[in-house]
Amino acid sequence: MNVSIEQLFTFVAVYEERSLSKAAIKLKKHRTTTGQVIANLEDTLAVELFERTGKRIEPTEEGHILYHYAKTITNQSNIFNNIALSLSYGGLESVTFAYTSVVPHQLLADIRAQLLKDFPSMKVNFLVRTSEEVKEGMNNGTIHFGLVCVDKGQSMHDKDYTFLGQVEFLPFGQKGGELVQLPKDETFHALSSTKQFVLRAFVSEGLSKRVIVSADHEEVDQLALAIKFVEEGLGWAWLPRVLSESQYVSEHLEPIELNELRDGIKLSFSLWNPHSKQLVGVKTSILKGVDAYISHFRQTHMNHLA
Repeated sequence: MNVSIEQLFTFVAVYEERSLSKAAIKLKKHRTTTGQVIANLEDTLAVELFERTGKRIEPTEEGHILYHYAKTITNQSNIFNNIALSLSYGGLESVTFAYTSVVPHQLLADIRAQLLKDFPSMKVNFLVRTSEEVKEGMNNGTIHFGLVCVDKGQSMHDKDYTFLGQVEFLPFGQKGGELVQLPKDETFHALSSTKQFVLRAFVSEGLSKRVIVSADHEEVDQLALAIKFVEEGLGWAWLPRVLSESQYVSEHLEPIELNELRDGIKLSFSLWNPHSKQLVGVKTSILKGVDAYISHFRQTHMNHLA
């Protein structure tokens, strides 16, 4: 039995698209050619992979089983190709860094400062994206790095994956506002009946049940906008604890204390990137920026306690 990598890529494309025509477009091949490749693969395997129903096709039970193995092989093939390609080229002129909107802006600033120091002529594009959008962007080559929330434990087995640590989120209200002045035993009830601004990243990452407290809640896409709404006294929101150490923010916002919450919500974050020789140095620089942020935060926190 001799199955080619082309046959596996075609099988995976047809399985995922459920259509020979759509798979052919994805593979940049003619529909007839795509159908013939599948037919030859079925003959080679002596297994029927798809059932044809009009224009739509559905995988057989055997097709479902074999897809997962074929997907693993094609992913590994892509990794091999990317690494081989990166070996033949020099440094990058620009990179795209995607991040979830709940990432503290100071962390992004520290990363950019380190990249500017190590790669002064390289352009860096920062874009807000969900983890699913990061995956898609890395697969099509439009995103080089992704700083994502991995609270659900997801990883990218065909990409480089570095766990960075956790960020703690606390409920914040307007400095001196009604919510922060309430007795701790009355605060939770007040939060549940006061307008809450929910960062969209929490919702897109499936964290709604953990973070939504109030029936009167609204989604906000940007961390900076959520901060502005809270400091204007329009409502409250879960925001990074590190904000309480910022002089500017501490003059406008204040963590809300309540008996039901001894610790904040802790979310894990990871750095994703494709396997590529070109990106090794850039990744090292990014991690230096992360370390600088962590060191700065710890020092600020110690000074605040003192």
